[in-house]
Amino acid sequence: MATCKTHSKRLVLILGIAILAASTTTFIAALPPSLRLYVFDCGILNYTSADAYQLKKNEVGNTDMSIACFLVAHPKGTLMWDVGAIRDDSWKPTGAPVRLHFALPDLTERDVTVTKPLKAQLAEAGYRPNEITFLALSHYHWDHIANANDFAGATWIARKSEHDIMFSGSTERTIPANYSKLAKSKTVIINKDDDYDVFGDGKVILKSAPGHTPGHQVLFLDLPKTGKVVLGGDLFHYPEERTLNRIPPRDYNPQQTAASRAALETFLKSSGAALWIQHDITAFAKLKKSPAFYE
Repeated sequence: MATCKTHSKRLVLILGIAILAASTTTFIAALPPSLRLYVFDCGILNYTSADAYQLKKNEVGNTDMSIACFLVAHPKGTLMWDVGAIRDDSWKPTGAPVRLHFALPDLTERDVTVTKPLKAQLAEAGYRPNEITFLALSHYHWDHIANANDFAGATWIARKSEHDIMFSGSTERTIPANYSKLAKSKTVIINKDDDYDVFGDGKVILKSAPGHTPGHQVLFLDLPKTGKVVLGGDLFHYPEERTLNRIPPRDYNPQQTAASRAALETFLKSSGAALWIQHDITAFAKLKKSPAFYE
């Protein structure tokens, strides 16, 4: 009788461990067999004019800007690219768009409309922040860094000039509290002008494109079905900047921006890659959003 009870207890224990293991693994996303790109809608920057970009209102199709966030899933790991303008824990989703008006530390006022938190979209794709392998930011401006602290457990890939400004105490066009935890992250520092091959196979490459900020960068992807794509950060904001050759005078170094744009155009032509302008609200609306993906 005692033997049966002991046997039963062992079965219950084994079953319990199996159930716990199964429930745990359902939260751990499997890496894909080939490269994938997930697109997250991180909101809208509400602008009534494009004057700051040397564009007249009648020259721009839509003065609002999309806020784009991306997850790159590779057979060897994952990379988050840009993480939004509004921290997930700073607003409450209602199921409808929420418009927030706030002032940055440098007293610049902004309006942002958000619908869905970044981490909720990441979860729908099957991932959690603590499972992300790498974090890279196009640059340090506030509308690209909001949820950076959530990814402090990832290896942060940063350009030295960008890293140095982020931790210099400056609040110009940024919110240091939103990325403060990156100070303790495992960090790979890359030089200003170097390309960086994230997974070592030429499929995911960080390319230097300074000017908008000292260490601004873009992300090249070679997707197996979609083809070659460059996520442009803020090298351009509106497509009309590209077609009309307008450069924002507020860029850190407008002359450097012009040089980076010219270099990218040469690269796009030689590689056959398509440029995705991250703030182009019209083009962004046409992209399929997570949990769908590009491959």
